[in-house]
Amino acid sequence: MAAGERNGSWARSAAGSARDRIAGTVAALSVRVDWRERRRTLELYAILAVQAGVAAALAWWVAHNLLHHPSPVFAPTAAVGTIAAAIGRRTRRTVELLLGVLAGLLVGDALIAVIGTGPWQTGTVVTLAILLALSLSRGGQVVTQAGGTAVLIATLAPVQRGLEVPRIVDAVIGGVTAVVVVAVLPVNPVRIIQRAARPLFAALIEHLHDAADGISRSDYPAVTQARDALSGLDPQLKLLKDAVSGAGEAVAISPARWHRRKEFEHYERGTRYLALAIRGGQEMLRRAATAIRDDEPVPSGLAAAVHYFGDALALLQVEAESGRPTDRSEQLILKAVDRAAEAYAEGVGFSGSVVVAQIRTVATDLLRSLGCDEQEASDVIRKRFDARYETTGQPDPT
Repeated sequence: MAAGERNGSWARSAAGSARDRIAGTVAALSVRVDWRERRRTLELYAILAVQAGVAAALAWWVAHNLLHHPSPVFAPTAAVGTIAAAIGRRTRRTVELLLGVLAGLLVGDALIAVIGTGPWQTGTVVTLAILLALSLSRGGQVVTQAGGTAVLIATLAPVQRGLEVPRIVDAVIGGVTAVVVVAVLPVNPVRIIQRAARPLFAALIEHLHDAADGISRSDYPAVTQARDALSGLDPQLKLLKDAVSGAGEAVAISPARWHRRKEFEHYERGTRYLALAIRGGQEMLRRAATAIRDDEPVPSGLAAAVHYFGDALALLQVEAESGRPTDRSEQLILKAVDRAAEAYAEGVGFSGSVVVAQIRTVATDLLRSLGCDEQEASDVIRKRFDARYETTGQPDPT
């Protein structure tokens, strides 16, 4: 009985250990895969899947039913390649696709007629076709199409003659069809940007508040963790830039979205300067962590300024999505500048002075995201900082 109890206890322990290992493995895989990020990416690019499917079907129908190509495989391939190659730059990708096809045809036809077919001949044709494509462009779709066309010509031409002209025609059909489908079935430019921006803003606001709390406690690990978290926002920032690029394409070529152009320009400008503000924020936190590590004075105004930035971004997002901009986010940005001026007057070390300078830089970029030009934003920040500094009763540092 005792042995049975021991065996049962051992079995339960082993089962528990196995469950723990499985749970740990699943958790590690979840972190590595980042399912939330994948879901956001899927939401953003789902429209591309629909566009690619429609473009492929339409390109095949045109090539097969109207031009009577018996096996128009190149047309849907070109359509899908054009849509999937680069969101927001499909017209350029269509031209690159055609250049690549022509490069592959020129080299393939010329060499196959001289050296024949075979494994080494195929390798030679592909190498020279890619070199020709590289001389015509900087790579990308041109090289891919050149190499693929060269392989097809080298392997299929001896069996199936007359591939050259249909291949070019199919490439044209596929590329043009893709652009037409994008115009007829465009993304909603505002919605696609907002979907990509929301998780970025949420993470950015959270990290700024965490950093501010860490600065107020002189907590070096907390500040460095927030700094690293800001650096880890690059994938989300890239997703937002892709969304802006796709939205720009929609408002450029789709008549149904032309009325969104002014709204899109606002988002495009905001995204550009938000990216600059994030880079400035990384340097701001890096120097704040250094100041804490080196036991420099860390006035409370530095933490307050970072808190104000987080609050300003929260308001900025709400104002952008509501379409009713106010001056509340601008007021919070300027309050951050006030707190930085007070901290500078109170006294900071070398790294602390860099933090103050970065606060001014981030504030300038955020004002520019609201619509100020560079000179106007710089003047507003400088005057606000100087005015607040002078009211502290400290001597002018200059």
